[in-house]
Amino acid sequence: MTDKENAIQCIKDEAQAILDLVPKIDDNFEQAVNLIIQCSGKVIVTGVGKSGHIGAKIAATLASTGTPSFFINPLDVFHGDLGVMSKGDVVIAISNSGQTDELLRFIPMVLHMEIPIIAMSGNPQSLLAKYSTCHLNVSVEKEACPLNLAPTSSTTATLVMGDALAVALMKKRDFKPQDFAQFHPGGELGKRLLTTAQDVMITENLPILAPEMHLGEAIILVSKGKLGLGIAISDGHIAGIITDGDIRRAMERWNAEFFDRTVSDIMTRSPKTVTPQAKISDIQKMMNQYKIHNVLVSDNDNRLLGVVDRYACIL
Repeated sequence: MTDKENAIQCIKDEAQAILDLVPKIDDNFEQAVNLIIQCSGKVIVTGVGKSGHIGAKIAATLASTGTPSFFINPLDVFHGDLGVMSKGDVVIAISNSGQTDELLRFIPMVLHMEIPIIAMSGNPQSLLAKYSTCHLNVSVEKEACPLNLAPTSSTTATLVMGDALAVALMKKRDFKPQDFAQFHPGGELGKRLLTTAQDVMITENLPILAPEMHLGEAIILVSKGKLGLGIAISDGHIAGIITDGDIRRAMERWNAEFFDRTVSDIMTRSPKTVTPQAKISDIQKMMNQYKIHNVLVSDNDNRLLGVVDRYACIL
């Protein structure tokens, strides 16, 4: 087989291993979800070797989707890390064979503390499965490895089962994008959902116009402002807004009379405004809905605080 054919076969084998998990989702899975939902403490994920690597990823996924969770190596438990566990926690123990010695030596300590164990293994008859509160079967027909030795399909299946747990828990908790953003403040989604208007609004050199100002003078201020708009202020309050488009249409309509017209003749008297606390994600939706490029930021008395332009929404 060519390299390309080997790669395709590997992907097919692992994809099949994932699909084979579907009929293995049973009452044990429901029990596992309920154990975690009812957990008053932490979810502690453990495993050795490749199972440990997969366990660390599962713990990270759970933690980032609303389930307090972390990974612990069972070997470290014998050197003091047992202190991180307490009654009220839940342990997810991962072992493809279910017979990993280092992991099995850790189990009696967990049972003694009356901490429920969710086992993930490819052997429902294993000791790990026997002593667990519930067992998630992640057995595979064969590894994608041509020698059927290196953990490939089995680790993929375990990883997917962990993702299935995380997704089920998100659904159970009604986990929303805003919740996700709180756990990912540095990501693009986090920035859009947590950044507010006051964080990005332009406050200096704003193109402020008087409603009675002639359009010839207004054009100069709008151009200097470089925002494509001018904001009409009357008695300290927002009275309206004019845009480059408004000015062009006014020129076409009035021709030579254009310079005799005032800002009040063309301004939009109810421009879109937001509070300083408005989220960038909501402002972006507003811009898309009304096909506008800027929104004004105002206080409760309709006094201008700043302007958010479309570029500020690109985080």
